[in-house]
Amino acid sequence: MKEIIISKNESNQRLDRFLKKYMPRASKGFIYKMLRKKRIKLNGKKAKPNDILKEGDILNLYLAEDTINKFKEEIKIENRKVNLDIVYEDENIILINKPKGILSHSDRADNRDDVVNMLISYLYGKGEYNPNEEKTFTPSICNRLDRNTSGIIIGAKNFMALQLINKAIREKMIKKYYKCIVKGRIDKDFIIKGYMLKDAEKNRADIFQNYVNGAKKIETGIKVLKSNDEYSLLEINLITGRTHQIRAHLSYLGHPIIGDMKYGDIITNRFFKEKYNLYSQFLHSNRIEFNGLEDCLSYLNGKSFIADLDDLFEKIIKELF
Repeated sequence: MKEIIISKNESNQRLDRFLKKYMPRASKGFIYKMLRKKRIKLNGKKAKPNDILKEGDILNLYLAEDTINKFKEEIKIENRKVNLDIVYEDENIILINKPKGILSHSDRADNRDDVVNMLISYLYGKGEYNPNEEKTFTPSICNRLDRNTSGIIIGAKNFMALQLINKAIREKMIKKYYKCIVKGRIDKDFIIKGYMLKDAEKNRADIFQNYVNGAKKIETGIKVLKSNDEYSLLEINLITGRTHQIRAHLSYLGHPIIGDMKYGDIITNRFFKEKYNLYSQFLHSNRIEFNGLEDCLSYLNGKSFIADLDDLFEKIIKELF
């Protein structure tokens, strides 16, 4: 029999979700069967899959140790020095300025050079995270950026912070702003709406003015910072956060982002590749504003954080405008 005392990092989640994290190799069917047969009890009573765990709850698993170990996964952490560009950090969250060329999260076990794994290694090195002391929680990120988009990524150091940040993002209470340079002149600020249909096989999105089957509604705010006859420097308010939304939406408007190999203009991209050695889109998540955060994160409400552009982006802005 295995006894588990629920800590703060495991509380406020459904029992079946906790068990799936605790024994990730176990099927849902196996977990539900053990609950029905009372082989898993919560506070000495029969437990239901949708029971919400609270700090201090006692979970009893009447399973052989070999069975439990068979369903668990070993967490391997490289004890390595990582160089994170940290915008802000406290006991609950960390804001990281991700450089272009690095994945936010990799699905490949052999690829450790992504933001999630670097965050885990960083916190492990600081002594703020020890997988041997945690039952299910692993430090995680709350938002993602494309590989070749740089800027702010929110990291959560505990489960409560992860839940609260994700809730605020779902409710559109956290505002994310991007800087980009596009082809052509834009003279006025505006908000544009439309529908986006993602082709997963091609990893590409198409924009439509009216609804088409399978499309999702999108909304993008555009503010002009600088412009001339050839280019415009914009601040984008990502009102709805769809993958590739900014890149596809601006291209649809006839103002593709410079350097964007997927949605951009071939001749424009060639010019910036040859003159500036720019091989990816000029798109940077530079500012984030927190609102609507509850409980232990309410101190962040009303605060704004800025991530600096890299030297190449600063040089391009200076020479173009």
